Amino acid sequence: MKKIIVFNWKMNLPILSERSEVIKSSTQPFSQKGRGGVEIVICPPFTHIEKVKNLLPSKIKLGAQNCFWENSGAYTGEISPIMLKNLGVEYVIIGHSERRKYLGETDEMINKKVLAGLKAGLKVILCVGEPERDLKKAKNYVKKQLEEDFGGIENLKFKIENLIVAYEPVWAISTNKNSRPDTPENALEMIRFIKQILNSKFHIPNPRVLYGGSVDGKNIKNFIKYEEIDGVLVGGASLKIEEVKKIWKMKF
Repeated sequence: MKKIIVFNWKMNLPILSERSEVIKSSTQPFSQKGRGGVEIVICPPFTHIEKVKNLLPSKIKLGAQNCFWENSGAYTGEISPIMLKNLGVEYVIIGHSERRKYLGETDEMINKKVLAGLKAGLKVILCVGEPERDLKKAKNYVKKQLEEDFGGIENLKFKIENLIVAYEPVWAISTNKNSRPDTPENALEMIRFIKQILNSKFHIPNPRVLYGGSVDGKNIKNFIKYEEIDGVLVGGASLKIEEVKKIWKMKF
C-alpha cells in the first residue's frame, strides 16, 4: 500500500504566484524511479482549491482542510463535502487540533463531519492527538477521540481505504511555542495502539495511520521508514520550498 504525504497549507497562500515553485516542485517525485509508491496530497485554503487544481499534475491529489456535515442548507460560511467533491477534491482533513482549539469543534461535530465526508465519497483524514506529553494519558485521550469521532461508521457503506487517521500530538505541532516532534519510537507505539483500536472496535482490517507534528525534510524519513507508519501530515514545512525539495529527493 502506498505511503501518503499530506501537505496542509493551513490559512496561508495570500498570492498563489509566490508559491508557484512549491507546486512546480511537486511534479518531481513522479519523474524519479521508485517513487510510484507514494501518494502526494496538497490541501490549500478553500479560496485556492480550484486554482491549485489547475496547476497540479494528475498524479498529485487535491485535498481540503475541512468540511461541514450537511450537503446544503442555511449554513452561512460553510463548505459541504459535495461541494468539495464537485471541485475535484479527493481528500479532506477533519478534526485538526487547531479547529478543536480555536473554533471549539467537539467530538460530536467532528463525528458528523466524518460521516458526511465518507458518505460523499471523500477520503477522510481524521486528526487525533493528546495535548500533553504523557504516553499513558495519551492512549486514553486518543482512544476516547476515536470512539466518539468514528461513532456510527459501522452503519455506512464506504470503502475502507477512504478512512485514514492522522496521529498528531498537539504539543508537537510546529505552530506551538517550543514544539518539537515526537520520537519515532513513541509515535510508532501510539500508531500501533490506534490501529489496534480501529481493528478491534471498528473492524477495520488494515487501517492507515499517518504521523503529524513538526514533520520536515530532516526528520520525515525517521517516521516513514517504519512499515506501520503509513505516511505523514506536513504543516509548516509544506510552505518552505527548500523543505519540500528535501522531501522530493528522498526515496521512500
